Amino acid sequence: MNNYFGEILAFSTVLCWTMGSQCIEIAGKKIGADIVNMIRLLIAIILFCSTQFIRTGQLIPVEFPIEAWGWLALSGFIGVSFGDMFLVKAFVSIGPRISMLIMSLSAPLTAIIGWFFLDEVYLSHQWLGMFVTLSGVSWVILEKKNGFVLKKAEKNSRWVRQLPAKGLIFGFLAMTGQAIGYIFSKVGMQTADGFLEPFASTQIRFIAGTIGFLFIFTSLKLWPGFFKALKNKKAIGFTTAGSVLGPYLGVSLSLFALHYISTGVASTILSLVPVFLIPFAVFLHKEHISYRGIFGAVMAICGVFLLIYRPV
Repeated sequence: MNNYFGEILAFSTVLCWTMGSQCIEIAGKKIGADIVNMIRLLIAIILFCSTQFIRTGQLIPVEFPIEAWGWLALSGFIGVSFGDMFLVKAFVSIGPRISMLIMSLSAPLTAIIGWFFLDEVYLSHQWLGMFVTLSGVSWVILEKKNGFVLKKAEKNSRWVRQLPAKGLIFGFLAMTGQAIGYIFSKVGMQTADGFLEPFASTQIRFIAGTIGFLFIFTSLKLWPGFFKALKNKKAIGFTTAGSVLGPYLGVSLSLFALHYISTGVASTILSLVPVFLIPFAVFLHKEHISYRGIFGAVMAICGVFLLIYRPV
């Protein structure tokens, strides 16, 4: 089993992100996406800072260069403050399955941005991967569905999830924020000797992202609803679970996986979240998933694999 320890960690990450997104969707429908995101970020910051203190004796990575802090903070503002805000909204509007499928487009978008601004070079099969991923996602979200909700009294009834334009826009904004944020993260983590420590870099992103979202949250005058939502123990429980499973435990496991397996293998496994979400949608939420939906998700993952694959 030790030979597959890295793969086990990567699949554990996928499972954490899959279950975490379910928790966030449930909580968001109870107390609102923005409030859930605020609580989620605050919990994540507490967990990251606590872990950093246990590991290094410091609450934050003060040894990081000022320039790195700047780039990582900018990444956090774009990828966390705005990207995560729209991702939670997408979870509530169109569900985790479609949201995470759209998020798979962040890989080709990041590649295109890197090609334009960082002079990154891509092989022909990687460009094909971008096209395949885009085609798979488009195949799913452009499917015409006459949605209906069956009564609970009807045994084994299933329902078809609607895809409102607003929810799709939220998903694409979240995906764009993640892609741009990832580019700035890469710039911020690069040093003359290699790369800065990933866990601490992620912590900086979340600190900056939380500060940015605090301004957004305050400007929208959502604090009264925030304190009222704290009384909803069930929603807070789901939010806490989603926070631990997603941004904290999931991120940590993904970083540990990179110590045992290559980035390409890890990225391929981590991109399987939309596929893992299909059984949850079918068996837990009683949602009808067409063969087109399943094929499109698998097609998108194959495209991601082509994009990250580099022949030896």
